[in-house]
Amino acid sequence: MNRRRNDRGRVNSERWLVSYADLMTLLFSFFVVMYAFANAKKQQQGEVAAAIHAALQSMSIMPGKQSSVALNLPESMPAEVKAEVVSAAKAKDDLEQMRKQLTQSLSKEISHNTIAVKMTREGLVISLREAGFFGSGSATPKSESIPVLRDIAQRLTRSPYDMRVEGHTDDVPIHTTEFDSNWELSSARATRIARIFLDLNAITPDRLSAAGFAEYHPVASNDTAEGRALNRRVDLVILPRTSIDFTAPEPPKATGGWQKITDGDAAKNKQ
Repeated sequence: MNRRRNDRGRVNSERWLVSYADLMTLLFSFFVVMYAFANAKKQQQGEVAAAIHAALQSMSIMPGKQSSVALNLPESMPAEVKAEVVSAAKAKDDLEQMRKQLTQSLSKEISHNTIAVKMTREGLVISLREAGFFGSGSATPKSESIPVLRDIAQRLTRSPYDMRVEGHTDDVPIHTTEFDSNWELSSARATRIARIFLDLNAITPDRLSAAGFAEYHPVASNDTAEGRALNRRVDLVILPRTSIDFTAPEPPKATGGWQKITDGDAAKNKQ
C-alpha cells in the first residue's frame, strides 16, 4: 500500500524530453519549409505562401479570414541576363528597336502625354511624367500606373544594358512632413520606381541604379505650367556599356623636336 502511494507521488524528471522533442520536430519542419520556399521558382512562391497560410489556419494559429498575396510576377521568369559590352553600332540598333517597340506598346500613354520615349546621347530615355504616375508631392506610384510599369518591365527583361532611374522635379520648393526639399522627393520617386522593376524581375540589381536630381535638370522652362509639368518626371535611362577604357594611358603625343628631326630627315632624303 505504501509502495503504491510512493510511486504515484514520484515525479518523472525526464518528462521535459517529450516537450523538447516536439519543439525540435516543429523547428525542423519549419526550416525545411523555409528552405524549400527560398529555392522555389518565383511563380511557385505564391502557391507555397497560400499553402502555409492554409496550414496555419487549420492549426488555429492564424485568423480564419482569407487573405491573398499578390506578387504580380510574370508567369515564367527568363534566365538571368548579364550586362555585356557591345559595339556602338549594335547598341544603337538594339536601342532603336527597343524604342520602336515601346512607342507602339505605349501609344495610348504617349498620346495622353504621360510618357515620352526618345533617344539621347546617353541612350534610350523613357520619361514617366508625374501626371500619369504620381500624385502631387507624393512618391507612391498610382495604382493605375502599375500595369503600365509591368508592360515596360516586360519589354526590358531581356535587355543586356544598364538602367538608371532618375527623379526630377520643377523649381517650386516643397516642404512637407515627408519631404523637406525637391532632393528628397526626386530621390524617393526614383527609388520607388527602381524597387518596382526589381520586384518585377525586369533587371538585375547589379545593372540598376537610382538618383535624384531635384529641379536642376529641366527639359522645359519652369516659367509656364506646361513646362513645369514636363519637368516633373522619372526618367528610365537605358545605358549601353561602352568599350572605352578611360583608365588606359594615353598614347604618346608628337613633340616639336620629333617634328624638326623628321623635317630634317625629309630634306636630306630630297637631296
